[in-house]
Amino acid sequence: MSNKATGAQTIREALTGQNEEDEDEEGKGTEDEESRACGVCGDLAKGYHFNALTCEGCKGFFRRAIKRSTQLRCPFLNKCTITKNNRRSCQACRFRKCQAIGMRQEMVMSEKEVLERRIRIKKKKMLVATIQLSSQQEETIQELLCGHRSTFDSAFYRFSGFRPMDRNILPASEYNHSENEPSYACSLSFSLSSSSSSSLCGSFEKQDNQEGEQARKNTAVFTALPHMADLTTYMIQDIISFSKGLQDFRSLSIGDQIALLKGATFEVMQIRFNMVFNAKRGTWDCGHFTYCIDDAVRAGFQPLLLEPLLKFHHTLRKLGLQEEEYVLMQAMSLFSPDRPGVQQHSVIDELHENLAMTLKTWIDCKRTGPEKHLLYPKVMACLTEMRTMTEEYSKQVLQIQDIQPDVISPLIVEMVRKNPCNDF
Repeated sequence: MSNKATGAQTIREALTGQNEEDEDEEGKGTEDEESRACGVCGDLAKGYHFNALTCEGCKGFFRRAIKRSTQLRCPFLNKCTITKNNRRSCQACRFRKCQAIGMRQEMVMSEKEVLERRIRIKKKKMLVATIQLSSQQEETIQELLCGHRSTFDSAFYRFSGFRPMDRNILPASEYNHSENEPSYACSLSFSLSSSSSSSLCGSFEKQDNQEGEQARKNTAVFTALPHMADLTTYMIQDIISFSKGLQDFRSLSIGDQIALLKGATFEVMQIRFNMVFNAKRGTWDCGHFTYCIDDAVRAGFQPLLLEPLLKFHHTLRKLGLQEEEYVLMQAMSLFSPDRPGVQQHSVIDELHENLAMTLKTWIDCKRTGPEKHLLYPKVMACLTEMRTMTEEYSKQVLQIQDIQPDVISPLIVEMVRKNPCNDF
């Protein structure tokens, strides 16, 4: 968050607090841009008090006069002219002038109302004081930021040695595969065009049953799969490095570390990809590389995964998350106690709850505007949405592996298989 935004937040809170703390403001209405004359004595007045434009002196006088037990009397003829200089000479005429210009008695707060207001102000101050990041929460955020920045290269400069991207569609007749190999591929689920990477994927057109035979004849191998597999492997390796850099992660048993990584890798990868997602074009701008949903199609993935995945990226990107919120999302996904194979449930559950509280406190402290109250539940909804896609992703990766063996790295396969692996 910029210093300018922080300053605006501080000023806004200071103004709000000042308006509530000053008990003299209980009858104040709107405030004029320029100073005008008080309706009672002619002194400078900048605002409305008890329904009339008055100076601060007449405002206080009217409040005191209302609370006065004795009746005011004019020592002259009840026709005194009230000015700035003589307004203290006749309280009775000054009070009648206050009433004449429209100052209302019912707008003056009673002693009980003033006391209740002071209590409300005190409670609010205590609440504001409690909504602060603790030193432990700040340390957690700094550790996550440090780990993220050292393992995520948004320009993808370190992504090298990969197999080239092939965005052409290769007919199955030109690809030497076994007769026993499954005959389903991307052409069964999509209507593909030979568009460039900058174009978005067209609508997902499902084949009619009558076209099944023709689809099998036109089965295409996944030409983009080698490159996309290398990209995924690169991302997984960085996510493993990120996890190993966290003290809480290293303190867990190796079995739980593996279980957490196997369950969270897809989710953390999507959170990181969302940081480079261009919602306007629907593309992922990874430095010199630009990917679109067509590339996932050409890698063999199907609409059952890609349609909700693209919707997820648009939804999450619209939240306008800051880097701190992104890294806390990654950590919450990583430390999920309900992953298959997890043994230390209570330990991981406590870590997850602490991260969730840190995220909520961060939003309460650092965010401004009315939308901040909905940001936390929206982030949690996005995390839940990803959980529903993880199993489908694993299923489709294994299907692609059956169609084109020896293209997907063993690391990817181990990540998506349900059986535990020994190490990474």
